[in-house]
Amino acid sequence: MYSESHRQQLLHIAKASIKHGLEKGRPLPVRPDEYDNELQQVRASFVTLKLHGELRGCIGRLHAERPLVEDIAENAFSAAFRDPRFAPLTEHEFPHLEYHISILDEPVDLPVTSENDLIEKLIPGKDGLILEDGLHRGTFLPSVWESLPNPRDFVRHLKMKAGLPGNSWSDSFRVQRYRVEEF
Repeated sequence: MYSESHRQQLLHIAKASIKHGLEKGRPLPVRPDEYDNELQQVRASFVTLKLHGELRGCIGRLHAERPLVEDIAENAFSAAFRDPRFAPLTEHEFPHLEYHISILDEPVDLPVTSENDLIEKLIPGKDGLILEDGLHRGTFLPSVWESLPNPRDFVRHLKMKAGLPGNSWSDSFRVQRYRVEEF
């Protein structure tokens, strides 16, 4: 668990990176050694932006590759300017953004034999899920449970997000589960 001070620092980095992006066209450069050890740890994160309660961008990494403060700065910038579902953020939108940060635990394999087996093993509201089949891959953060509380719907929509038919199942599916700290 991150302290309230650390959470505020990470939210500040996300906001500052987007502001820097509006002014300079690139993410805020951060020096991890200027932050507490907890914020220098190599962690994976997602930054979700909302505008008037609606999704405005969400970008992140599923596997830890860089210090958390760098990951937040890069993902905030990408959520604002590189999410392919949205036009780049404008200065007019910036003051109205809501920021949500998810810091991921490392995903772990979830062995399943069928869709019913997967649904029985899911913990709604807690599990983030990664579903892969060949070149198809999708993930839902645990926060998606708020809009898809039924496990069967959650899995069906995740398959569709991955570019697969919602009613499909394959023995080649690879499923991973992860948990997050959200603020």
